[in-house]
Amino acid sequence: MIKLGIAGACGKMGRRIYELAGLDKDLEVALALEKKGTPLIGKELGKLKVSSNLDGLFLVDVLVDFTLPEAVDTHLDYVAKYKKAYVLGTTGLSDAQKSKVEEIAKIVPIVFTPNMSIGINVLFSILPEIAKKLGPDYNVEIVEAHHKAKKDAPSGTAKKLAEVITQVTKKDIPMHSIRLGDIFGDHTVVFCGNSERIEIKHQAHSRDLFVVGALKAAKWIFSKPAGLYSMQDVLKG
Repeated sequence: MIKLGIAGACGKMGRRIYELAGLDKDLEVALALEKKGTPLIGKELGKLKVSSNLDGLFLVDVLVDFTLPEAVDTHLDYVAKYKKAYVLGTTGLSDAQKSKVEEIAKIVPIVFTPNMSIGINVLFSILPEIAKKLGPDYNVEIVEAHHKAKKDAPSGTAKKLAEVITQVTKKDIPMHSIRLGDIFGDHTVVFCGNSERIEIKHQAHSRDLFVVGALKAAKWIFSKPAGLYSMQDVLKG
C-alpha cells in the first residue's frame, strides 16, 4: 500500500485526488495538507483531519502537489528533508523554482510535468515527428483556453507543446491564451501551409484526467531512485 500526501487537499483538484485515490486498492491517503490560516485546518476530510503541518510528511511515501507556485519552494524543502517522492503538477513556476526542482531531484525522485493528462503527453511525443515531416514550409501556432481563474498564461502545457515543436523547427512558436468561464483546458496546435491547414486539438472534459495521470505517476515513482522524471517516463514504465 502506497501512502499519499495531498497538498491543497481541500481544493478542487486536491479533493478529487482524495476521492479517486480512495477507490484505488494500491493507495491510501495518509496526509491532507492545506496552507496555514485556511479555515478548514482541523476539519475532517473523510477519516483524516486537514493539517498545515508539513512535518506530517514523515507519514507518507509520495506527496502529490497541485497548488500554487508560492507553495512549491516549501514543499521542495520538506520532501528533501524527509526523503519523500514528489509528484508536482503545479504550473507557473519561475526559472529559479525550476532550477530548485532540478536540485532537489538529486535527493528524491520527482515527477514534474505541466500536464498529467495521458493524451497530452502522447502529443508531446508525436508533435515533433509531425513537424519534421511537414517541414519548414508549414507555420505553427498554438491556441490554449482555460477557466478565468487560471493565473499563468500561456499555460505550462502550451509552453511544453511549443518547446517540443521548436526542437525540430528551430523557430519560436506563437502562443495565444483565452481565459473564459470554467473551461478545464483546451489546446490546439495549428500547422498551416499555403494550401492546407492541420489542427490537432486536445480538450479536457473534466479534472479527472489530470487526477488519473497524477495517481499513475504516484504509483510509478514509488521506490524509484532520486531523479527528475516526466510523464513520458511514467508512460514508458
